Amino acid sequence: MSEALFPEGAAIVFGGTGGLGAACARELARSGSDLALCYRSRKDQAEPLAAEFRALGRTATIHAADATDAASIEAARDAAIAAHGRLHTMVWAAGPLVEQLHLSRTPAESWKHAIDVEVHGFFAASQAMIPHFRERGGGSFVHLGSAGQLRWPDRDGLSVAPKAANEALIRGLAREEGRYGIRANSVLVGVIDSGMFHDLMAKGAFDDRWIAATKSALSIKRWGTPEEIGYAVSFLASNRALYITGQQIAVAGGFGI
Repeated sequence: MSEALFPEGAAIVFGGTGGLGAACARELARSGSDLALCYRSRKDQAEPLAAEFRALGRTATIHAADATDAASIEAARDAAIAAHGRLHTMVWAAGPLVEQLHLSRTPAESWKHAIDVEVHGFFAASQAMIPHFRERGGGSFVHLGSAGQLRWPDRDGLSVAPKAANEALIRGLAREEGRYGIRANSVLVGVIDSGMFHDLMAKGAFDDRWIAATKSALSIKRWGTPEEIGYAVSFLASNRALYITGQQIAVAGGFGI
């Protein structure tokens, strides 16, 4: 009998009902991990996802959590631990719809909201998970970052800048918590044919000129798929990546090369 691909327990996915969060959870389930799906307001989407994963033979639970409320993050953690016994990985896929604005035209309130959700939320979730990971002999943080770390994409500052702060936090977690068997890594997300990209396209944020210019900057001349993000997340959460920490995997078609 082959060894299990994941440690005992479940992966907790914040932002689990979003396009990328759901894809990451789905690949984790398909690969053999139980799931604790966290949602802010989309319970109606979380429930069928959990049912889908249970049909694969996985234990799947759903938990309400607001990235701007540390107490609700802690409550979701506690409920997930009570349901699963152990959480082996935290996937951070939470984030608001990001308006495409030049920095010079970005309202201060939009900037503050992005920082509250992306940075303060990730920090609060990480702090909530560290004691549990230490107690259980280790764990893994997997953060969905931005390929904008490799080359600045005009008008995407509300996503790229907050995620840059989280990239520093990932390195800090890797450095400080490695002695406890805790790993931290990031998947840099390129243009993915799903979720937020579709929403922004519908709002007219990207025109034909933008599409042509962006594809010309890619080595692989197509948009990525949500599943391809899920594959990278599942790998970093798995036992196959036990000696990998503080690293970035860009799933972005060669953007920035």
